[in-house]
Amino acid sequence: MNKKIHYTELGATLFVPATHKNLAQIVSGTKYPNLKSVVIDTEDAISDDDLGHAIKITIKLLGTFKKSKLLVFVRPRNVDVLGELLISKDINKLDGFILPKFSLINAQQYLDILEPFSHQIMPSIEGSELFDTNKLTQLKKMLVKYKQKVILVRFGLEDMLRQLSMRQTCEDSIFDMAVTSSVLGNFLAIFKSSGFSVSGGVYPCFNNKLGFSKNVNRDLKEGLFSKTIIHPSQIDLTHEVYKVTKKELDEANELLSSSNAIINLDAKMGEAKTMGPHAKLIVKRAKIYGISKSSQQHDLE
Repeated sequence: MNKKIHYTELGATLFVPATHKNLAQIVSGTKYPNLKSVVIDTEDAISDDDLGHAIKITIKLLGTFKKSKLLVFVRPRNVDVLGELLISKDINKLDGFILPKFSLINAQQYLDILEPFSHQIMPSIEGSELFDTNKLTQLKKMLVKYKQKVILVRFGLEDMLRQLSMRQTCEDSIFDMAVTSSVLGNFLAIFKSSGFSVSGGVYPCFNNKLGFSKNVNRDLKEGLFSKTIIHPSQIDLTHEVYKVTKKELDEANELLSSSNAIINLDAKMGEAKTMGPHAKLIVKRAKIYGISKSSQQHDLE
């Protein structure tokens, strides 16, 4: 298997239709040099009539682009399309796949077809399983066996809202609404308690920079990391939120370097054993995204 990708490395993940006119420049890393991860989309962004063309473009691109530090993924339409892509001789240039509409019906098919390959995966749960604790638990148990391949687990935010006949506004976080907050709280509890990370959903108002930054901040507070983005203007906004404050970094380093089990962290109790994992994440974020000029602290569960 290739080097394991840590979820904090994904940053803002830009979804780009496979038929996009600038796909080659984006995937090469030259179009948006600050972008850390990109998804070539052959699913929702592609019409049924254009699917065959999108697959051909994707396979051709694999044969021509040179791998850079940009993490490149493909979101196939379904298991059959994934199978078509996997026979490409250049498939190993990809870092992995998003597995859309990951459900009890197709999960094992996805996992079986990828068994011989080293690609890392991000299953995306989008259907009725979102509202069924037992089904989510079954999916989690299936994924535990493939944990080394799973970067994080995704959820279909727009799919969730559609099934609830609801709509996301520019002002509200998904955690501000009782029903969606309950659904996501359950989702997070099931997957994060088993060591899986979970990514943030789409914010639909790409011209609202303040609203977007607040949305990413709220995601971070609720334990979500890596933001699905739909516009390049959201790249730097996401990464700015993912910076840590100097105070956060100082406290994390103090906690990790102390030989004491309990220390005083600015009049707060610091337990090295229980708070160590969080402190390591703060240090990792600082290394990847840098130090924020703001004194505001963020929380990453």
